[in-house]
Amino acid sequence: MVSADMGAPAVVPRAFGWLVLSATAAFLINAILRFWFDLPGAGAVLSGGGALAALQLGIYALFAVVALYGVLRSRDISLRTDAARVAALNTFLVRAAFWVVLLVGVGDAVVSFLRVNGQLEAVVGSDLAGSLGRAEYRGLYFHTPLVILGILIAAVTRSLGFIWLALLVVVAELLIVFSRFVFSYEQAFMADLVRFWYGALFLFASAYTLYEDGHVRVDLFYASMRREAKGKVNAWGAVLLGLSLCWTILIVGFGSSSSIIVGPILVFEVTQSGFGMYVKYFMAGFLGVFAVTMMLQFVAQFFEAIADKRGEPGARQTHADMM
Repeated sequence: MVSADMGAPAVVPRAFGWLVLSATAAFLINAILRFWFDLPGAGAVLSGGGALAALQLGIYALFAVVALYGVLRSRDISLRTDAARVAALNTFLVRAAFWVVLLVGVGDAVVSFLRVNGQLEAVVGSDLAGSLGRAEYRGLYFHTPLVILGILIAAVTRSLGFIWLALLVVVAELLIVFSRFVFSYEQAFMADLVRFWYGALFLFASAYTLYEDGHVRVDLFYASMRREAKGKVNAWGAVLLGLSLCWTILIVGFGSSSSIIVGPILVFEVTQSGFGMYVKYFMAGFLGVFAVTMMLQFVAQFFEAIADKRGEPGARQTHADMM
């Protein structure tokens, strides 16, 4: 049976979702301008930040206008189409993040291996070997090109994804076992690589699990509800629980130059394990990736939930629906 409000315009929920995404993009751009380019920040308008602060505040307004204009120009686009578009964007981001952690993990592990065994200087020369021993140099001139390469690979191939990280974690752990008990060899960078990939797997997989409706749900009434009622529950849950959580992570994580995400990245923070990998600051960035990808997926879920509430056809089947 089709809901009575199925034919009503979907402009309002679509506008809400795209405004959330536009605000997220503007927030991240402002964070980059503030902490990496020393601009005052949009909030400085209230304390006399001048024209630069006003310009940064204008980014929010510009993105909001673009989002609303896009929604109003495409009134015939369905909620499910918008949900698919957002999910596709999210898929690319997670795939790019996978390639980044794969390349950076392997590359940094190789450098750390050569360095701890005294072979790095023979391979790259004494000057470059000394520079690679500094976290800032390794982050800017070794990790950054690998990050760019990972994004480019994700843009042209769909052959591998983050689910392969589970296999990589197992392989990295097996290497530790074999090297320790067979060759009596173990170094700090080996455990760092496992933690690096495992942290990425745990945080990057969250958006995919939400996409497949696979997160643990404490369910007393939900399973027996009709699809329209489930849509209403999921819509409110996405907004009140999901989006609020993501915004909390972003606001706290990018709150100041010493906050939990920005602080480690600004100083290229590394572990204190001697010749370990120089990727600890990346793991702080994982929280930002988690918040952004979950934000996107919660918006997609919101679109799908409103479509379910309105009784629109074409509902996507998830793994949870097939169980």
